[in-house]
Amino acid sequence: MNFDFNNNKPIYKQLVDQLKIAIVTDVYEKGSKLPSVREFALNIKVNPNTINRALLELEECGLILTKRTSGKFVTEESLVINKIRKELAEETIEDFLENMKKLDFSKKEILELIKGD
Repeated sequence: MNFDFNNNKPIYKQLVDQLKIAIVTDVYEKGSKLPSVREFALNIKVNPNTINRALLELEECGLILTKRTSGKFVTEESLVINKIRKELAEETIEDFLENMKKLDFSKKEILELIKGD
């Protein structure tokens, strides 16, 4: 998986966002083993502490779990994955609406654009 980073927010937050998308879109399937922190760090050229911080946040929201001697795995809980998927969709919609308001579009105009009228 390729990761793209920008200067808009901390790298660990960008990792969290990109890994959430990878999990909800089955790039990392339910129950699959994630690369080790060291592998992640080497592959994407990010400090291992940054990787750990991102993985800890994903574990706190229930998307991944740690098996003591085996590593980190994607949850098999569809409800958790669907909840995060919905949250990501809502964030995307909020960002879209905020940008449309900056462009001075009314709700009616936005709906017309979406419908393709």
